Amino acid sequence: MKVHVEIDCTPEEARAFMGLPDVSRANDIYVDTISRAMKGVSNPEQVQEYARQLAPMGQMGLMMFQKFMESSAAAAEGARGSADKAKQKD
Repeated sequence: MKVHVEIDCTPEEARAFMGLPDVSRANDIYVDTISRAMKGVSNPEQVQEYARQLAPMGQMGLMMFQKFMESSAAAAEGARGSADKAKQKD
């Protein structure tokens, strides 16, 4: 059986419904900081260097996050596969 539910709400309403924090103020500060920093950029190397400075732990942090996401997806797929097999046994 499939059930399709459509919810019409704003992003703010969805965040509140799911219990997520309101990060709009932090986002505004981040966008403002990036905009000010990018005003003086004249070549791609400057953008790349600035991005390296902003990223926590640089490339290593990005790789750790990517591995975390991949392992989470694999675990979720494994759990889904186990649940499907259990249903087939019933």
